[in-house]
Amino acid sequence: MSGQQHEVTFRFLAQPTDVNFGGKVHGGMAMKWIDQAGYACAVGWSGAYCVTASVSGIQFVAPILIGDLVTVRARLIHTGTSSMHMAVDVLARDLRKDEQRLATSCVMVFVALDSPDGKPTPVPRWEPRDEGERLLQAQAKRLLELSKGMEQLVDLRAASPG
Repeated sequence: MSGQQHEVTFRFLAQPTDVNFGGKVHGGMAMKWIDQAGYACAVGWSGAYCVTASVSGIQFVAPILIGDLVTVRARLIHTGTSSMHMAVDVLARDLRKDEQRLATSCVMVFVALDSPDGKPTPVPRWEPRDEGERLLQAQAKRLLELSKGMEQLVDLRAASPG
């Protein structure tokens, strides 16, 4: 049922197959986890097939090591007509020391489609329930404005010869 699930949390252990040559989880793997959690949250909210439209402000703050308990949390922070903005945090916990750290964070935008090859379809409106959620929604709106400005710059550069 759409309009019910506004948050998704994945938990798992970082595996040896997730790491780069330096022995830390590589950024591409963290981005895959972020996309999966964001997708699950978007589909849970919209009840529709969704595609990733953008990822903004991704920050790799601290490394994730083999054996860390990884928590990927995606939270809905704003809706448009067919779009959903998600704040996604990746946390890493050293289970031996019981120390948790923020490893990665970003804001993603998903668009709901009426079928895998289809057109954008409306999503239920989301309303913040407390001050923390209102602040996250304001952040999403600021990023949306910045994104529109970046699109205009890209369009200008593409239209400019040489």
